[in-house]
Amino acid sequence: MIEDKNQQRTQLSDLGEFGLIDHLTKNFEINHKSTVKGIGDDAAVLNFKKGKIVVTTDLLVEGVHFDLSYMPLKHLGYKAVMVNLSDVYAMHAEASQITVSIAVSNRFPLEALEELYAGIETAAKIYNIDVVGGDTTSSNKGLLISVTAIGEVENEVYRNGAKPNDLIVVSGDLGGAYMGLQVLEREKEVFKVNPNNQPDLDAYTYIIERQLKPEARKDIIKLLKELEVKPTAMIDISDGLSSELMHICTQSKVGCDLYENKIPLDPQVIATCEEFDIDSTTVALNGGEDYELLFTISQEDFPKIKANPHFSVIGYITEESAGMHLVTRAETKIPIKAQGWKNFND
Repeated sequence: MIEDKNQQRTQLSDLGEFGLIDHLTKNFEINHKSTVKGIGDDAAVLNFKKGKIVVTTDLLVEGVHFDLSYMPLKHLGYKAVMVNLSDVYAMHAEASQITVSIAVSNRFPLEALEELYAGIETAAKIYNIDVVGGDTTSSNKGLLISVTAIGEVENEVYRNGAKPNDLIVVSGDLGGAYMGLQVLEREKEVFKVNPNNQPDLDAYTYIIERQLKPEARKDIIKLLKELEVKPTAMIDISDGLSSELMHICTQSKVGCDLYENKIPLDPQVIATCEEFDIDSTTVALNGGEDYELLFTISQEDFPKIKANPHFSVIGYITEESAGMHLVTRAETKIPIKAQGWKNFND
């Protein structure tokens, strides 16, 4: 983490645990009627009169999920919230509350945590989320962040509802987050060799933002309701298109045909893949962290989403016995495999 030596540094020990919690959470506002009691007691109290709630949690670990040499702390706070909200929206639910817990080493002053919580606060305001609790503790391994998200749901959508002949649909475009990471990692290595070298990242603005400041697709859930389309199965794309599609197929006991020429790619992703000599389809299939929504719909609903710029129909569901395949541009079928992030570094 690059620090300004003239920057004010307030040791966390000056505040103590409860003083730190009070300081970091003093600006969080309560906006949901379902939040009866937020921060300040042994537990939050929520009252969901509609009935069903969804709960999801994620843990982000420094050196595993993020690198502070190029991830600003404010962006990290924002992204930590997005990761969880995306899972809520993937259930066809509306997120309403989160809790935030951190473990932090003594190399972080108060001012660094203020930046982190400023990102969390920004995300909460934009997505209309109440921050209702959490925990802080010390760490000897750097920074760890755990966010739990809670939401309300009336008509939940699981991964196991896809049926043969359903259409496979994805929101947005894919591969941007992974290619943004490649650019940032490259510039980090250049910086190590020449710390005076300032990277020119103007050509990569979109994909770097996809990596550092992703957006959860709350808008897609609203749009589907407006279009009166209820997906038969849904999942968010955190680990790559191929593994997420395999989750739907495996849990729904179906097969699929995914068409390579239908996978949505931003021109900046295509250009950067060419620069790095990486196959763009491989990146879209296995890159991960796009936080788009992958879902299946009945063919009867196709006219409702046809030509909508937010959606791409990328294939269809088949019988389980047919297997899971990628149909290439050359119209050959290749079995889909879930590679995920790790195999890019093998």
